[in-house]
Amino acid sequence: MSTTRTTTLRRAGVVAALAAAGVLTAAGVASAHVTVHPESYAKGATDGVLTFRVPNEEDTARTTKVQVFLPTDHPVLGVLVSPHDGWTPKVTNTKLKTPVKTDDGTITDAVSEITWTGGRIGAGQFEDFDVAFGQLPDDVGQLTLKTLQTYSDGTTVRWIEEASSGGDEPEDPAPVLKLTAKGTEGTGGTDATEGGARTAVTGSATAKSSGAATATASSSDSTARGLGIAGLVVGALGLAAAAFAVVRTRSAGSRAE
Repeated sequence: MSTTRTTTLRRAGVVAALAAAGVLTAAGVASAHVTVHPESYAKGATDGVLTFRVPNEEDTARTTKVQVFLPTDHPVLGVLVSPHDGWTPKVTNTKLKTPVKTDDGTITDAVSEITWTGGRIGAGQFEDFDVAFGQLPDDVGQLTLKTLQTYSDGTTVRWIEEASSGGDEPEDPAPVLKLTAKGTEGTGGTDATEGGARTAVTGSATAKSSGAATATASSSDSTARGLGIAGLVVGALGLAAAAFAVVRTRSAGSRAE
C-alpha cells in the first residue's frame, strides 16, 4: 500500500473517531438536565412513583438544594416523599381553586412544592429523588414539573422553560411527564379505575420499589439504544469515507500511469 493511500485511510479513521466522540459528548450534555422518570404514565394512573434525577453540572460547586413544583391546576393527589440519606424534605400544601372529587370524598388541597436540603451532590455525580403519588390527573396531556437547583456558591439553575411550538428544546428545560390515553402500553402505572386518595397512602410503599426500578431501566434502555444507533451511523460514515478515499487514490494512480 502506497504512503499516500495509507495517509488517506488514517485521515478517514480520524474523522470517524472525532464524529463518534461528538455524538457521545452531545449525549452527555443532553443527559445533564434535570429529568423525571419514567417519562410517561397513563392519564389518571394510581399508585406510582416519579423519580427526579438531578445531575451536578458544576466543577467547583456542589448542589445543596432541590425544589420541585407540582401543578395545582391539574393536581397530583396523595403525594408522599421517600426518605433520602443526608437530605431533609419539606412538603408544601396549597388549597386548590377547584376541588377534586374522588371515591373517598372531595380533595381540597394538594402538594404544590417539595424542597430537599442538607445533602450534597458533587461534581460528576447525581441524585435520584423519589416521590410516590396516589393519583395523576386525567384531564391533561402532560405535566410540567418546574425545578430549581441551587449550588453551594449561591447559583440557582431554574429548570422551568417549556419547549416552543416548533419543538426546539430550551436551554434550561423543565422536566415534563407525558400523560397518555388510559390503557396505552409502555407507560408506567395503572389506570385510575379505583383507589382514589386512600390508595395513595396505603399503596405507595409497594409502588416505590417497582416504580423506581422501572424508571432506571427505562432511562438506561433509551440511552443504550440511542448510543448504539449513533455508533452504527458513525461507523457506516467512517467506512464510506475510507472507501471513497481508496477509490480516489486508485483513480489518481491510474491517471499517473
